[in-house]
Parts: sequence; structure tokens; C-alpha cells
Amino acid sequence: MTISNLYWELIATGVLLLILLISRALIIGLIKRFSHKEQIVDRRSQLITKLINYLILGCALVGGFMIWGVDVRDLGVIISSVFAVIGVAFFAQWSILSNITSGLIMFFTFPYKIGDRIMIHDKEYEYVGVIEDIKTFHIVIVNDAGQRITYPNSLVLQKGVSILNQNPDYSSENDVVNKKNTNAS
Repeated sequence: MTISNLYWELIATGVLLLILLISRALIIGLIKRFSHKEQIVDRRSQLITKLINYLILGCALVGGFMIWGVDVRDLGVIISSVFAVIGVAFFAQWSILSNITSGLIMFFTFPYKIGDRIMIHDKEYEYVGVIEDIKTFHIVIVNDAGQRITYPNSLVLQKGVSILNQNPDYSSENDVVNKKNTNAS
């Protein structure tokens, strides 16, 4: 490796990092504006931000490998081996991938918010309660008896859901418990 190649690689790495940092700042800014506009709880936007950070880190690694001349065939063997293991794991638990994807879809297009009272129409049961939290893999519902029900994100998108009472001024997840307790008094 010559000195001129080393300079080029350092400059290219710096440009790549600069582009990725600017992209990250723009994307996270858009997510924050969207979540503020749609009144999405900060924890939900932080979860999406974390996923974006992982994606940008992956892009940085791939770009760095390409810049520093890692042999594509060697990299291809490593990546295909990792994806083979991940593929087998996801095939065995395919719902994990669908729940993560559903969680992302629900962040941008979910008509229900934390604090809303909903009813999920399943074949055998109807789940009625207040949405306490929306996580990466599942939604947490607190029913009238105070039980916490976790329901997979992918099934929430597949089942019929009725909004029984929207809570437009919901400010934090602790309000769900407080409002339920004050209504019981």
C-alpha cells in the first residue's frame, strides 16, 4: 500500500462518515418532526431512531470495507454465512421479522396512539383495553381488570381494531394507570 493510496482511503473514509452523519441528522430530524406533529410518545421515536442508527452503522461498515479494499469475495463469504445463520433463525421464528416490520409501519401509519382505548377483534377473543405502550415486537394493552396484555404487532395489523375512545391529550404512559385509577374511584 502506497502513501497516496492511504491518503485517498483516509479522505474517502472521512467523506463517507461526513455523508452518513449528515444523512443521520436529516433522517432523525424528520423523525422528530413527524413524531411531534403526530403526537407520538418520545419512547417510540427513540426506538425508530435506534433502528436508523443501526442501519447507518451497517452502511458505514460496508462502505469502510469497500474503501479499505477488503476483498469482496471474502466479505461475500462472511456476509452470506451470517445471513444463512440469521435466515435459519428467522425461518424458525419468522414472526420476529414481521413484528419488527409491523412496528416500523405502525410508527408511521398507526391510527392508534398510546392512551387510546381499543378493541382487537380476534377469532376467539376480543381484547379491550387502553394502549399502554407500543414496542418493537408487540403492543401492550391494559384491560379493565388491570391485566397487561401483550399482542404481537403483526397481528394488530392483520386483525380488525376498533377505537373505543381516543385520548388526544395523552402525555405519558403513566397517565393511563392514573386515569384508570381515578375512574375507578
